[in-house]
Amino acid sequence: MAVAKPLLKYLDKAEIKYEIVPHKKVYTAYDLAQTLGEKLDGIAKTLLVKVELPKVEAKADKKGKHYILVIPASYRANFQKIKKALKAKKVEMALEKNLKKLGVEPGAITPFGGYHKLEVLMDKALLKTQKALVSAGAHTEALRVKVKDLRDIEHMTLGQFGDKAKLKLQKVIKKAKKAGKKTVKKAKKALKKAAKKKKA
Repeated sequence: MAVAKPLLKYLDKAEIKYEIVPHKKVYTAYDLAQTLGEKLDGIAKTLLVKVELPKVEAKADKKGKHYILVIPASYRANFQKIKKALKAKKVEMALEKNLKKLGVEPGAITPFGGYHKLEVLMDKALLKTQKALVSAGAHTEALRVKVKDLRDIEHMTLGQFGDKAKLKLQKVIKKAKKAGKKTVKKAKKALKKAAKKKKA
């Protein structure tokens, strides 16, 4: 699945410079980082969130309003922070059927609000990166763009919308490796003992 031509047309019209980066099929920002050997901080994770607005605004949109949330891949979305920033009643992940209505596959929404006709929330932490890899709406290609272009041309709302994720997985992997080394050492000792017994 390659980048959709309408998206490229939109980017060209908006004068957003981009580089198409092909890769093997992936479905998450974490997998993209692993595949391309990129740092998680240099990859933008894009999510669709549903926001339940206060009663006054809710009359205009009873089903809730959808926003595109853009945070570094090393971060996790913090719905409480989004709720506070938007003075919302409730914030949650959008359902898969909401993505389908936008004509987007799960895990393939882009950070280009103008293209999807949605408002975008960007975490300030992403501004520490000059260029970031972003979803191109495809599972086999990503786009490398200037974060400044995203912020300025897409008129994103900046704020603190996420928290640095504790990389539990990496800790688990390290523990597993240590445990593996210990197992190997124990096996070597057992073999040495067995060899000594045979000699005796």
